[in-house]
Amino acid sequence: MSELLFELDDPGSASDYLPPLDVPEAPMPFAPRPTLDLPELDEHSVVRHFTRLSHQTFSIDTHFYPLGSCTMKYNPKLNEAIASLSGFAGAHPLQDEQTAQGWLEVLFRAQNVLAQIAGLDACTVQPLAGAQGEFAGLLMIRAYHDKRGEGQSRRRIIVPDSAHGTNPASAARCGYAVTSVQSNAQGNVDMDAMRTALGSDVAAVMITNPNTLGVFEAQIEELCAAAHQTGALVYMDGANMNAILGQARPGDMGVDVMHFNVHKTFSTPHGGGGPGAGPVAVRAILEPFLPVPHVKQTESGAFMWDWERPDAIGSLHGFRGNAGVILRALTYILRHGGAGLQRVSSDAVLSANYILARLKGAYETANPNGCKHECVLSAAKLKAEHGVSAWDIAKRLPDYGFHAPTVYFPTIVKESMMIEPTETETKATLDAFCDAMLQIAQEAITDPDMLRHAPHTLKVGRLDEAGAAKCLNLCWTTPQEAEECETPGPAKRELAGASTY
Repeated sequence: MSELLFELDDPGSASDYLPPLDVPEAPMPFAPRPTLDLPELDEHSVVRHFTRLSHQTFSIDTHFYPLGSCTMKYNPKLNEAIASLSGFAGAHPLQDEQTAQGWLEVLFRAQNVLAQIAGLDACTVQPLAGAQGEFAGLLMIRAYHDKRGEGQSRRRIIVPDSAHGTNPASAARCGYAVTSVQSNAQGNVDMDAMRTALGSDVAAVMITNPNTLGVFEAQIEELCAAAHQTGALVYMDGANMNAILGQARPGDMGVDVMHFNVHKTFSTPHGGGGPGAGPVAVRAILEPFLPVPHVKQTESGAFMWDWERPDAIGSLHGFRGNAGVILRALTYILRHGGAGLQRVSSDAVLSANYILARLKGAYETANPNGCKHECVLSAAKLKAEHGVSAWDIAKRLPDYGFHAPTVYFPTIVKESMMIEPTETETKATLDAFCDAMLQIAQEAITDPDMLRHAPHTLKVGRLDEAGAAKCLNLCWTTPQEAEECETPGPAKRELAGASTY
């Protein structure tokens, strides 16, 4: 069966059901556009084509996604039902406040409940993603120090090596120099190294807790106190709140500002570049700097956009944020309630530790203790002894019906594989995944060459993804045309083969 619409081209076929023109044709005031070189197909062929493609696609509705850090959690259909209500879905961003009271109340309630979950005083739901949340949080930290007359002297951000990769990038984007601090043998921040790095020129410490090793920072209160003693603030990357939701509040630990990845913690959909949202919660000292507009409630009980915030960092984007994502997150929170959110994190931690317990004999582990929401395994020994890498294992998993985990992150673990099951998977699914991983570990010993050429059951084999990323070719081309790509050598040939799919 041909796989491309161009290969299915049937000249003369069409899905045009309009009757012949029964009025005089009007002269065109401009030159006609050249005819597009598109395939000719009837409607049924087009529908069947895209339906077949959908059956070949991995999705959270069809497969287990053990993506550590990226956290692909199942999105309950209730979330979609609420977001699809006509009063929400049919709203327009330019409506006046009086006709958008329902939406404003949703955003206002989300601000309050997220601040409560964080143990902080205020929150903005403006940021469109976790990375933009980091950006907004750091801008507020910079504004805070500027207001105190210390903006020019505090030009450094400390980021542990176990933090998320976006943290140093966000700090650099805001004009700060970045100091990295290493982890100790237990996977926690080395506090001696942290104290050495701290100084009067530090604006903030950015901490991910639990960190990318799946370890809770046991000395977080001591870390926050040490930072505050030097006048620095503490930013927490809240991407891993899935592990401590309802169990502990960052504000109670001493954290001053944090962002939520609502797609990770509260199940809203993400992937493929969006949609997303990265609300930011802050301590009272940072509340004046929250971006505008901010939703507030008047004495009469009505809701409105508050633009009169002279110390605000400004607006982050056009319009008012990804409100539909916030609505889904609020739906998830209200549906579970406090006790339910505690159960979410308990089950997420249990699932990750179950996988760790089953696989730690076949693969090396990143640290000797248990984990929180995700476990980090290593294929370093398999690579040294049998030439099988974490990449090979990741490419073999789809043959067993599973999406690959995150590989080569965290970077401080050689041949790392970061696995996060979340709380939404059944024990039967976890067992099937573990069985596959154990079988692959055995294959690495008995037939390593098979793993090095995986996958074997998909429509497309192993492609040169680095070459494809460097030579973006998003249009239909023949293999001969693809050869014009500037990517040299074997990468060019593989990319040419990929372009025909």
